[in-house]
Amino acid sequence: MWLLLNVCVFCLLQCGEGQDRATLWRGNDRSGHCQYTFTVPSPSETSCPPTASGGPEMEGLKTRLSLLEVLVARLTGGETKGPGLGAGSQAGLQEALTQAMGERSLLQGEKEHLERDVEGLQRRVEEMRRETERLKSRPCYPQPPLVPPSVPLQDSGLRLAGDAGVLSHLVSSAGRQGDTGSLRDPSWQYGGNAGFQELKAEVTEVPAPSTEDSTGCGELISIGEPVSHRKADSIAGKYGVWMQDPEAVAPYGGKMVWRIDTVGSEVRQLFGYEDMDQLSKGYPSKVLLLPEPVESTGATLYRGSLYYQRRRSRTLLRYDLVSESIAARRDLPHAGFHGQFPYSWGGYTDVDLGVDEQGLWAIYSTNKAKGAIVVSQLDPHNLAVKRSWETSIRKNSVANAFVICGRLYTVASYTAPNTTINFMFDTATGQGKEVALPFRNKYRYNSMVDYNPAQRKLHAWDNFHIVSYNVRLGHQ
Repeated sequence: MWLLLNVCVFCLLQCGEGQDRATLWRGNDRSGHCQYTFTVPSPSETSCPPTASGGPEMEGLKTRLSLLEVLVARLTGGETKGPGLGAGSQAGLQEALTQAMGERSLLQGEKEHLERDVEGLQRRVEEMRRETERLKSRPCYPQPPLVPPSVPLQDSGLRLAGDAGVLSHLVSSAGRQGDTGSLRDPSWQYGGNAGFQELKAEVTEVPAPSTEDSTGCGELISIGEPVSHRKADSIAGKYGVWMQDPEAVAPYGGKMVWRIDTVGSEVRQLFGYEDMDQLSKGYPSKVLLLPEPVESTGATLYRGSLYYQRRRSRTLLRYDLVSESIAARRDLPHAGFHGQFPYSWGGYTDVDLGVDEQGLWAIYSTNKAKGAIVVSQLDPHNLAVKRSWETSIRKNSVANAFVICGRLYTVASYTAPNTTINFMFDTATGQGKEVALPFRNKYRYNSMVDYNPAQRKLHAWDNFHIVSYNVRLGHQ
């Protein structure tokens, strides 16, 4: 300090008595210490040559820049210590950053969901456009001229388009001479001049000639809409199996309905209902405790016995409903079990038993088949395999399967509301082929589909719901 004062006195003496414009400047140096500096204008030099330090103003500017850099570093998280930014402020900034990242993720997910919806709508619009074009391209057939009821149809020169047998119930006896009473629709009654008569017609949709053989077997033509009968009461009924014996044995009749809820590790309860009405009301008339637990939804009923797969094994059991005991047991040779070859929905559906017009069947796979479906016909008395067929479709690629008239059919999806029966394998010829028969999963989680040959219906368990489908078969 004394050295600086001496320098200032010297400068004042050099500047002369008239130079009273000396100034004192105070500021912090780089280390933060206070520094005093005297400034005296030069009496002769108009400008100073540049120096390495840049003068006190430059030093002050550098000091301020250093302080600003420290503050910026603290605000951006580069320095965590010091009075400028406390721990609370840092936590707040971190929380705000986390919240912003979460909102960004949510918005990104919503964006992807909306994009999928838009793609679905675009596909639907394209399907509707193609359907519209198809309908536009269909020809419109001209209507035949109306014939007064006094003119017999066979003498009028009018030819009926299509199958005359289909319309015979509409125009029966119309070709007989003088028989005007056979047309009983009031709109055909007239009086007065027969030369002109205003006719009123009602258009009635007449179904095409049916190819269904009601007495014998045939290939599956169509599946009707699902009919709901009951919803399960608890989570144990999300998956299950329900059955009616196509060849019932006393004391239980063909109307008796049996049900198993298959969610749980020890599934052993078999509920019996007198008929579908009692099932819909939830009033069982019989509850049986099976001696060994059930695996999944592959059980079936046939000739007074419950056939099912024992839990965690390839063992098949025949439980006699009359004696309430195990009547037969046998391992299904080489069959996968407990998740080795299930259907696409999982649920340990490795072995699926079913009944059709030809008897008892098992649908499964083996290591030798490499996951492809194997269908075997079983002896219903002792569960021995009578004959087996290996198909070309993988079991875990389909949602379910059933057998009708010796033909295996597979369901493409268990969740899609509008899916298809996508494959058929005929055991009579040993040949399989792709098919596309519409099938509905009304409740979007169909875990069981079985055929009842006595009723010509499919029984299904769709996401807590017990449902059935009518089926139509063609000629053999």
